[in-house]
Amino acid sequence: MFMRMTIANNIKTTIPQTENAKEYLKFVEERFRSADKSLAGTLMAQLTTIKFDGSCSMQEHTIEMTNIVARLKSLGMAVDDSFLVQFILNSLPPQYSAFQINYNTIKEKWNVNELISKLIQEENRLKNLGSHSINLTTQGAIKAPKAKAKSFKKKARPIKASQADKKEHNNDKCHFCKKEGHYQKDCPKRKAWFEKKGIPYNPNHKPN
Repeated sequence: MFMRMTIANNIKTTIPQTENAKEYLKFVEERFRSADKSLAGTLMAQLTTIKFDGSCSMQEHTIEMTNIVARLKSLGMAVDDSFLVQFILNSLPPQYSAFQINYNTIKEKWNVNELISKLIQEENRLKNLGSHSINLTTQGAIKAPKAKAKSFKKKARPIKASQADKKEHNNDKCHFCKKEGHYQKDCPKRKAWFEKKGIPYNPNHKPN
């Protein structure tokens, strides 16, 4: 009864009931051994599938992975440094592909601390490269209004052409009868005036 009082209720319900103290301790030991196996499996799955998504810094990401390894070691599952280095490299996104290729081509092998230090440097390099690309994009966007102004001027040209057409249309007016629709040389009233005066009709003749 005293042993049961020292165990949390959520764990106590999973331990078989017995009135023998030695049997009860044995059940407790078996219960936590199975819990450790389950936790170790969960941690190992987390270590092999974790990915760096940029929601935290590279330093925080690698510290999280080293903490998982430390917890596995406390459960009796030691992870070698060379495996941890490979797990960290596998967790990197495509932006770090050049870094991974460089590591695979060199002869020397890095330990965990060396890898973390170089990854932090690579993270800073990629951030600086990204900010440089943003500046180039912003500068290009500032020049855009000039292109719009040129296109506006091109659209304004047809207006001048229509004004010229209107002016030309106003010149289609007879200077003899002052009516539109024909020229002076084709004016019937002008022809009749010539006949009335007894002058031979000449379309290009200018009367006095």
